[in-house]
Amino acid sequence: MINFRYHVVSLTAVFLALAIGLVVGTSALNGPVSENLRDNLAELNKDNSVKREQVNNLREEVNRSQDFAGEIAPWLLSGKLATRRIAVVALPGAQDYAEGVVTQLGVAGATITARITVEDKFFDPGYANELLDLADQSSQPTIPVTGLPLNSDGVETASALLALTIMQGTTTPAAADVTAVLTAFTKAGYIAIEDGALGGAEAVVLVAGAPATDKEATRKAQSAVTVAGQFGTNRMLVVAGDGAGDGNLVAGVRSDATLVKQISTVDNVGTVQGQVATAMATVERLVQNRVGQYGLGTGATSIVPSTAP
Repeated sequence: MINFRYHVVSLTAVFLALAIGLVVGTSALNGPVSENLRDNLAELNKDNSVKREQVNNLREEVNRSQDFAGEIAPWLLSGKLATRRIAVVALPGAQDYAEGVVTQLGVAGATITARITVEDKFFDPGYANELLDLADQSSQPTIPVTGLPLNSDGVETASALLALTIMQGTTTPAAADVTAVLTAFTKAGYIAIEDGALGGAEAVVLVAGAPATDKEATRKAQSAVTVAGQFGTNRMLVVAGDGAGDGNLVAGVRSDATLVKQISTVDNVGTVQGQVATAMATVERLVQNRVGQYGLGTGATSIVPSTAP
């Protein structure tokens, strides 16, 4: 008769057999398995070392390509914009990019007539009515509001007034009137200007940073396109941005069937290559009266314009 002691003995025998099997199996396989694992680990370490070296080489290649672009810029640009007057307008977050653009325009021999930074407040929907009133109140004898957009869009009206102030038109605004308009917008916190800003620019380079990401991002992105539209209406304009993120200005211009035919764009202005391309696009737009889309992003027709004068 099978009793409890029989079950205990049977279970003990089973577990003992399993233990012996594990010990014997481990002893038999320990050498080959350990050796295989060591070999695999050595291969992985070697592969990681190769990948790390490749990454370092690519990083160095990018740095060298930036150096190459800066060194070749004088050969591509020297004298191409001599005696030409350019204004540079930086949207929020684009000040560093604008510095690089100004440098390359200088290599081309351009005279920078005005450097303007548009502040975040300019695009804040909460100040739309105040901005509209400011545009109306800031008009001057040689910079009249006549002909400006007649609607409730403060960004559109103010952009049109600023374009009229700093850009060359059928008549040249008086220097005192230019100063008065720019000072009014500066004191109100909508723009910041470098000392000595003048009117009469033959072309404007509008430099854009990363698009807004707050709850008003969509509206601000559209407002940036509105700014470009006003500066580019019957005038020479190049828009340079980084081309990244939803709502970036370059993509906004390129996706507009009208603006893309009027405004040149560069989508990699965050690099030296892009800053050189921006100066080249300005030469093409101003000297050749040609519009082009350049860079690496969607809608670009080539990386840079032709080097022909």
